[in-house]
Amino acid sequence: MANELVKNIVIVGGGTSGWMSAAALSTVLRGRYNIRVVESDEIGIIGVGEATIPMIQRFNKVVGIDENEFLKETQGTFKLGIEFVNWGKLGDRYMHGFGVIGQDLWTVGFDQYWQKMRRQGKAQDLEAYSITRMAAKANKFMRPRFDLPNSPLAEMNYAYHYDASLYARYLRKLSLARGVQRTEGKIVQVSQREGDGHVDAVVLENGERIEGELFIDCSGFRGLLIEGALKTGYEDWTEWLMCDTALAVPCESAAQLLPYTRSTAHKAGWQWRIPLQHRIGNGHVYASQFVSDDEATNTLLSNLDGKALADPRKFKFVPGMRKQCWNRNVVAIGLASGFVEPLESTAIHLVQAQVDRLINFFPDQGFNLVDVAEYNRQCRFEYERIRDFIILHYKANQRTDSKFWQHCAQMSVPDTLKQKLDLFQAHGRIVRNDNELFSEVAWLQVMAGQNLVPERYHPLADLQPDVDTEDYLESVRAVIAKCVEVMPDHADYVAQHCAAAKTPMA
Repeated sequence: MANELVKNIVIVGGGTSGWMSAAALSTVLRGRYNIRVVESDEIGIIGVGEATIPMIQRFNKVVGIDENEFLKETQGTFKLGIEFVNWGKLGDRYMHGFGVIGQDLWTVGFDQYWQKMRRQGKAQDLEAYSITRMAAKANKFMRPRFDLPNSPLAEMNYAYHYDASLYARYLRKLSLARGVQRTEGKIVQVSQREGDGHVDAVVLENGERIEGELFIDCSGFRGLLIEGALKTGYEDWTEWLMCDTALAVPCESAAQLLPYTRSTAHKAGWQWRIPLQHRIGNGHVYASQFVSDDEATNTLLSNLDGKALADPRKFKFVPGMRKQCWNRNVVAIGLASGFVEPLESTAIHLVQAQVDRLINFFPDQGFNLVDVAEYNRQCRFEYERIRDFIILHYKANQRTDSKFWQHCAQMSVPDTLKQKLDLFQAHGRIVRNDNELFSEVAWLQVMAGQNLVPERYHPLADLQPDVDTEDYLESVRAVIAKCVEVMPDHADYVAQHCAAAKTPMA
């Protein structure tokens, strides 16, 4: 069997993860494999993953998506970063912007010179040296100008906000055009092969039996195949990430179409704000042991920009991941593989990364255990490093107004995160391990934004005279400020290039 090719791929569940998987596989496999998506309109989807990070551009290019068309079809807008409100202390604001900070200078990284001059009161806030953060602050946007390679305008890095349901529908249309089959129906039985326990078919409510050699579980939190059938097990991270409930509600649009996501910390969690062309997506993620559902709902509804367009939808979750994301011939993708709260908009990226990883380790019917083990190792590494980055936001707070935040500040953290914090505390050093998702610049922005100050800076930053360093920081700031001045307003840019139809598809 080791030499036999997989012929039939069955994707269980639609939604964003199911149709992203179908779109990518149908593109790469070029019609040589049978791909079928089984989804039930009765079950529906979570549909709140509406903010992304810049890697989504790569996915869209691979599957041949035209950016303007995609944004029109999904009521999409551009995203330059995430603004965090009340995360260090009450009243604090900072942004985790995409792209680079400053420009490399002499011997050590830009951040080390900034750390040194900040101690002397001769450096501005970190945002002044970031083109994306300053553009976001001014509510401006434009795509990068690659014809100006030496300008900060060439470094505009961005992602998207979009309606998750419309995105799934858009990908479904694209996938069906490329030969993917869609079957509407509710799965009532999972059939497993004698001997090795591989899934060989799913049976629908109407009695139809759908067979396959490779099954992709996109059934959401239920994990219909990976957990329901294979009993893979789940690793619970509640000891570090105590939020276990989310409420989601759309509201009317605000006067300004902001080019960034906002995360506002509340008494026992935080609230997201995602601006689309036709509405704003909002949600409250909270720890139910510290706040009641009623109080959390009132907090959410009292902090909307406009009239709520629906009743809040509630869902419970357990932060963590499957003990194996690939078990036998089942690969879990999206929420079926694990869940880390969407504080840094990583949900869509994890789907993208898992599909890409599956393509890299695409099996034959032998399902070599060495390949499966390496796939699982890489999944675990990615999940755990994202987990650490999310924990950082909670750990690095100085709030004293609630037991939740006091607990977060005092809690122990994973050794991998403690090492990063210790390195930064000593000399402001940040080390990126094995191409983990979040770069040194991302860690720097959260650490600095939440008031972490290292004891010392890199000693080689003293090789340059202070006056030269100060002049260089000022020149970077001035150039960025001039670039932002010439950029168009975000709403105007959207209206010119990718305005959606007045009546939304949803």
